[in-house]
Amino acid sequence: MPLFGSFENLLRALKRNFYLHSADLDDVVKPNVAYLRECGLGACDIAKLCSRQPWLLTANLGRVQAMVECAENIGVPRASGMFRHALHAVAFLSEDKIAARVNYLKNTFRWTDAEVGMAVSKAPSVLARSKESLQRRSEFLISEVGLEPLYIAQRLEGRLRPRYYAVKFLKENGLLKRDPSYSTVFKISEKAFRKKFIFPHKEAALHLAEDYDAACKGDVPTNFRFT
Repeated sequence: MPLFGSFENLLRALKRNFYLHSADLDDVVKPNVAYLRECGLGACDIAKLCSRQPWLLTANLGRVQAMVECAENIGVPRASGMFRHALHAVAFLSEDKIAARVNYLKNTFRWTDAEVGMAVSKAPSVLARSKESLQRRSEFLISEVGLEPLYIAQRLEGRLRPRYYAVKFLKENGLLKRDPSYSTVFKISEKAFRKKFIFPHKEAALHLAEDYDAACKGDVPTNFRFT
């Protein structure tokens, strides 16, 4: 249980991988965990990774090593803070599927190999997204916002789209003294964004905070309410 951090996480892992019940602790589980540590993953990273991919604990060590090699091959080194996410992204992707996803990114966003590599290294999960999900991000980021497509790697519903609508609302209602770039708007932390763009306008735009919170939950209005 210490590996998973809590009894609930352990139960979740057991439900996802029935073989954990009978796995050989000394010959299989411990060597796999030790190898992941050799790859630079800390206890917290391993716990999070194995909670989502519990098969890593019972798989042949060679398979785990192959997955690590695959993560490195997509441009995410072991020392990177994104390495755990890269392992999760490639867990069930063959080399052929990864190549197909890379080609799709290049064709959809007109990226070069270098641009694809940059996006994947910063957000490996882009490889695991469906074509429909990628297309939605393409239409929003390129057509509506006019950003460089590198921002495809970030979550629309969780950060980009709500922030876009909030800042667009502030601009249209003359509440911003300066016109911020969307690249800056999307990069800052959630705390910094609220401090700069939400809290100062509570009196002028009574429903801004409420509408922004709703947008962050996936209910994005066409127009934020001014009164």
